[in-house]
Amino acid sequence: MTRFDLHGRVAMVTGCNKGLGQGLAVALAEAGADIVGVSRRPADETRSRIEALGRRYIGVEAELGRDAPDSIVARALEAAGQLDILVNNAGTIRRAPALEFSEEDWDAVVDVNLKAAFFLAQAVARHLVARDAPGRIVNIASVLSFQGGIRVPSYTASKSGILGLTRLLANEWAAHGITVNAIAPGYMATDNTQALRDDPTRSAEILGRIPAGRWGTPEDLAGAIIFLCSDAASYVNGHALAVDGGWLAR
Repeated sequence: MTRFDLHGRVAMVTGCNKGLGQGLAVALAEAGADIVGVSRRPADETRSRIEALGRRYIGVEAELGRDAPDSIVARALEAAGQLDILVNNAGTIRRAPALEFSEEDWDAVVDVNLKAAFFLAQAVARHLVARDAPGRIVNIASVLSFQGGIRVPSYTASKSGILGLTRLLANEWAAHGITVNAIAPGYMATDNTQALRDDPTRSAEILGRIPAGRWGTPEDLAGAIIFLCSDAASYVNGHALAVDGGWLAR
């Protein structure tokens, strides 16, 4: 067994039917974890990739921001028996100038990106404490946890909140053997950035600032998620690991 081996552990990953969530789930399965995938629709491709690795995949269809986190975790536990890892990946974004931004768009983003993430973490942590078991919680933050951005007020607020929440939970739950960390992806080639990548001017501006010279991919997060969920990171707590091609260093 190596420091990065996740065999015998069950990881719940939200929003894993495609994009970053799929990449995160597959990476954890490659390291040996069984996966509970929480998505709004069936994640057939994710299931196939994980089962091809010889790992178990359990799908839980749910809509964050609408379905109760306690119920989602209860369904996961009923099917999987235990949870050792939670990856709060699911997220949404709405774009509009701050002068025009609606309350509906504010609530839609904050409810999914921040509120649901907290209450899922709470439910999983309660399960871990009841089992007297160590655990790993990884929240997917953003480079906008450190920067303001433009035209995404609720997204920036939610991702800044995720960073603060990661630190608070790390403080409270370290005594239970639960670490809480974050990964802050940079500009990644996902649905959330499709509008930016389709805008030649904006895309060129973004790529011009990324030292790596390219948009990130889901596979770029594999090493970070395996590390933070493994025994190798047992003394890493309350940290946000940027995976951004050097964006924040520019």
